[in-house]
Amino acid sequence: MTGTAVIIPAKDEADRIGATVTAALALSGVDLVMVVDDGSTDQTGRVAKAAGARVVRHSRNRGKAAAMESGAEAVRLFDGEEPRHLLFLDADLGESAHAAAPLIKPVMTGEADMTIAVFATRVKLGGHGFVVRLARQGIERATGWTPTQPLNGQRCLTRAAFEAARPLAHGFGVETALTIDLLRRGFRVREVEVEMSHRATGTDWKAQLHRARQFRDVARALLARR
Repeated sequence: MTGTAVIIPAKDEADRIGATVTAALALSGVDLVMVVDDGSTDQTGRVAKAAGARVVRHSRNRGKAAAMESGAEAVRLFDGEEPRHLLFLDADLGESAHAAAPLIKPVMTGEADMTIAVFATRVKLGGHGFVVRLARQGIERATGWTPTQPLNGQRCLTRAAFEAARPLAHGFGVETALTIDLLRRGFRVREVEVEMSHRATGTDWKAQLHRARQFRDVARALLARR
């Protein structure tokens, strides 16, 4: 049976990456955890390696999409005749990463080509939902399918599905574009409810800037797919 590799893009997550890696390594069917240290200025890479992950480092921050592609290429070096399925997880999940198993099963059994997590427990976010609405409505217009949590980065997909979506959309537009591109190509996408959670973004100026960048990248991804 094809194994699963976990890919974790991470920037300045030294406080949580160790717990995330440990939980990911304990998932059934997972035999490789690849952390992509995307230009961190803290000890993210060192902590991840100590927890048992393989680590790829970007000397400067290149963004989430680039980290996902680097991770997938690094996993390829460890693949045998059957390429591993790819499970992408956020670095700040901590111990809740252990609940990612339901994302893997439909891909392992051939029921889906990509699964997208729906967090059963919602964390109150500091934003107003503008980016989520933009992504959800854009995906619906492009494909006819309405996702519950269109920006959720916890996704498991086959290597074939991942390759079909390359090159990935830039930055924070990657999830929106990935969903549209795969659905348009006839791949089966399924949402799966999981008991996972990550750190909520706040309301300070850094958080607002983060959301502005998200909005920009999602808008660009949608515009390119009109």
